[in-house]
Amino acid sequence: MMLQTQPVTPATAPDTRTAASGSEANSAFGLGFDSLLKIILTQLTYQDPLKPMDNFQFVSQLAQFSQVQQGQAMSDRLQAILASTVTVQATGLLGKRVDVPAGAATLTGTVVGVSFAGGTPTATIETDKGQTIGGVAIGTITQIREK
Repeated sequence: MMLQTQPVTPATAPDTRTAASGSEANSAFGLGFDSLLKIILTQLTYQDPLKPMDNFQFVSQLAQFSQVQQGQAMSDRLQAILASTVTVQATGLLGKRVDVPAGAATLTGTVVGVSFAGGTPTATIETDKGQTIGGVAIGTITQIREK
């Protein structure tokens, strides 16, 4: 008599979504904190009561989950700091004279506006010839001068 084996498949795929911020902290296996927590809860639910998980192993796993969560929180805070730094730097350009490369030439003008569409700041520049150029990436500005 031969036994047939079938592969075991999970009932549902693990949910890799994380907190409301939308960012994801990854463990060594590329799973988010929520997914790792689901794994440990499933492990506890289906463990054999006559052979419970080793306490040291359980505490070790909880410590790893805590580290992943703390890493995610730190990443979220660093992203917020970066966003505010970029905002301060971009708004600091208002009223300044700047040079922007335009092909082989360089345009010179005054920053009259800053936009944050899509999270990336862009400048609106009024050139010396009275032209208004919008959507200039802040990173393309080559020189900044006082007006």
